[in-house]
Amino acid sequence: MIRAMRLSQSIRFCTSADGTRIAVASCGTGPVILRAAHWLSHVDYDLDSPVWQPWVRALSARNRFVRYDPRGCGLSDRHVADLSIDAWHADLEAVAATIEAPRFILLGLSQGGALAITHALRHPERVSHLVLLNAYGRGGRVRARTDAERLEAETLVNFIRIGWGRDNPGFWQFFTSQFIPDGTPEQHRWWADLERITAAPEVAAELLRQMQGIDVSALAAQLRLPVLIAHCRGDLRVPFEEGLRLAAAIPGARFVPLESRNHVLLPEEPAWRVLHGELAAFLGQEREEPRAIREAGLTPAEAALLDLVTEGLDNRAIAGRLGKSEKTVRNQLSTVFGKLGVHSRSQAIVMALGERAQ
Repeated sequence: MIRAMRLSQSIRFCTSADGTRIAVASCGTGPVILRAAHWLSHVDYDLDSPVWQPWVRALSARNRFVRYDPRGCGLSDRHVADLSIDAWHADLEAVAATIEAPRFILLGLSQGGALAITHALRHPERVSHLVLLNAYGRGGRVRARTDAERLEAETLVNFIRIGWGRDNPGFWQFFTSQFIPDGTPEQHRWWADLERITAAPEVAAELLRQMQGIDVSALAAQLRLPVLIAHCRGDLRVPFEEGLRLAAAIPGARFVPLESRNHVLLPEEPAWRVLHGELAAFLGQEREEPRAIREAGLTPAEAALLDLVTEGLDNRAIAGRLGKSEKTVRNQLSTVFGKLGVHSRSQAIVMALGERAQ
C-alpha cells in the first residue's frame, strides 16, 4: 500500500512589535503566498489534519506557502496580554518582514480577509495579488442590526468561554457544524481536537470578541490591485452576502460563488476543484490536465477520488477521509481505473502526476 508522506516544512520564529514570539511555517518553492492569520491554527498539527493538510499541499504545489500561528495559539506564544486586532496587524507586519521576496500574494481566509485588506492597503509595493476566501469586511457585532443578532454575537463568545475544548460532544459539534457541516466523522473529530490543542478557552473567546468588532468596509474601497474573492453560497459561518459586499466595494474584484455549505472547503467536494482552478487562472499558474485525464470523462467525485490517490492515500485512509467504507472506495476506484484504462493505482498516479510534471 502507498501511504501519504508527511509534507516537509520549515518552522521559524519571528518577534512582533511587543516582543510576542510568532511561529512561521513554510512549504514549497516558487512565488510566495502568505496566509494572514485566521481564528485558529497550529502550523505543526495542521500537517496531519484531514482538513488543513490538503490546503497546505495544494497551495505549496507551485508556490512557497507561508503561514503562521496567531498570538495565543499553536506554536506562537500562548500567554499574551494583548489579543487586540491592532496586535494581530503587528504580527502580520512582523511575518511579512521575514519574506525576502520583494512581492508576495496575500491570502485572507475568514477574518484573515480583514487583516489582508488592511495590509495590502498599507503596503501596496509588496502585495502583488489579494485572495479572499469566505472573508468578511464587517464582524458579527458590526453587521448586527437587531437585538437578536447582537445577542447571538455575544452568546457565541460566552459559549466558547463555557464549552471550549470539553469532551462533551454537544459543545464541539456546535462549532464543527458551523465550519465543516458536510465533513466526515474523521474531519469532525479532528476539528474538535483542534479546539483543545490550539488555544485556551479564554484566548479563543477573546479573539472571537475582537473579530466581531472588525470593520474594513471603507478601506476595501481604496484597494487598487488584482483581487479574487470566492465565497460559499451556504457558508454557515460567514454569510454569502458579506462576500458579495466585499466584491462590490473593491474596484475590479473578481467574484466566484462556490456551491458548498462549508466555511473551510474540503477536497472531496466539487467546489474544491472550482476554487483551485480559479486561483490558478488568477495567478497565471494554469496547467492543463493531461489529455488522458481530460478524455476519461471522470465525474467531479471521481476526479476528487483520483486526487486523493495521487496524494498517496491508501483505500483505508481515503475511506476515512470521505466517510465511506473501504469496499465502496475500492469499487469506485475500479470504475476510475477503467475509465483511465489502467490496472493499478501506481499507473493512475503516473498518468495524473507524471504527465502534469512534463
